[in-house]
Amino acid sequence: GSVTMDFSHAIIERLLHLHPKEIDLSLGRIERLLAALGHPEKRLPPVIHVAGTNGKGSTLAFMRAILEADGRLVHAYTSPHLISYHERFRLAGPNGSAFASDDRLADALERCERANEGVPITVFEITTAAGLLMFSEVPADVLLLEVGLGGRVDATNVIDKPAATIITPVSFDHMQFLGDTIPLIAAEKAGIIKPGVPVIVSAQTPEALETIEARADALDAPTLISGRDWQAYEERGRLVYQDLTGDSTGGLMDLPAPKLLGRYQYENAGAAITALRSISDLLPGQDAIERGLKAAEWPARFQKLSQAPITTWAEGAREIWLDGSHNPGGATVLAHEFAELEDKAPAPLHLVCGMLSNKDAGAFLAQFAGLAAKLYAVPIPGETNSFEAEDLASVAREAGLNAEPAHDLESALREAAKAPSPPRILICGSLYLAGHVLRLIRDA
Repeated sequence: GSVTMDFSHAIIERLLHLHPKEIDLSLGRIERLLAALGHPEKRLPPVIHVAGTNGKGSTLAFMRAILEADGRLVHAYTSPHLISYHERFRLAGPNGSAFASDDRLADALERCERANEGVPITVFEITTAAGLLMFSEVPADVLLLEVGLGGRVDATNVIDKPAATIITPVSFDHMQFLGDTIPLIAAEKAGIIKPGVPVIVSAQTPEALETIEARADALDAPTLISGRDWQAYEERGRLVYQDLTGDSTGGLMDLPAPKLLGRYQYENAGAAITALRSISDLLPGQDAIERGLKAAEWPARFQKLSQAPITTWAEGAREIWLDGSHNPGGATVLAHEFAELEDKAPAPLHLVCGMLSNKDAGAFLAQFAGLAAKLYAVPIPGETNSFEAEDLASVAREAGLNAEPAHDLESALREAAKAPSPPRILICGSLYLAGHVLRLIRDA
């Protein structure tokens, strides 16, 4: 990695200082800024807009891999980043998409800042505007646009007529912004549904589905719902995809397992395939779908680590895994995966966990009670609103885990690896902690 701080990163640091509110959900400010920039949001390639609590990034990664395998030019906007801000912006190019260069990003941010004329704005709004500006100026066949938070009043919801929208599984997260019941949260996500635009719906709880369907009905948006209109499931280590609408060509496909590990990735891949099949101009053949499933990459989601310094610190561990999930829904899925691993190849599970203090750590950790032999709580380096290790350890004990605080990641991994029988170690609890781990690997 480069030692010098990126110029664009320096601009973002200054913007965070000028506009300390990272999130303030509303569309007025970004609409005003986009107007001052000459409406780049009206000059975009076809957009696929993705909302949901868990699985947005992976679903988007599958779409990108399939489209690129099909020779399409793809832009993508995702958040948050793990190591560098540039990861949020992928710009199409002849050899696949690549992160926006520092010069291009710095230039876009400066133009947005000038156009904004010092009026209060959030950093997510300015970076979203910078993304839309870059995406409007580089030719592409499609823009994959991930919602930052919620949907209805998220800065990305300035696209009047996307080609399709996707709502991945809805569960509890960001309750202070989105409401504290599943119907309220689902209503925020359903805010990206547009009149007449197909909406692809991944597996949902009945109450979330009811809210989403009501919104789609009100807007005459055709729905393609998991389990009713399409399904994707694992069979003998393959992915079986089925279009259940009954009028489609290639309605049943026997496909390779997704490259991304974890049972829930079959559902995410299914949503990706359904979305691309719903847009006649993008319809990929089975060959592109197969190659895309085998090529998709999305770091810090059930990722197996085999690199220094992590392996050096955890010498003697059976396996080391990294995952950035941080809400109860993500924890349920993760605990399920590790329970399956335990069935196949028993080994004590040791968690190394760091979390932000605004997360429901008790609900997250409760999913691992009876599954994890031990938890080491660590502070997240450089995050002021990280749980203190002591506090997180006591939340873990209340949730039924055997927990102790550790000074830092290295000492936690060294302790965990000392277990009498080689442990399976999972570093988890936060995308910020995951980013720290990936940065350590990169810099090694």
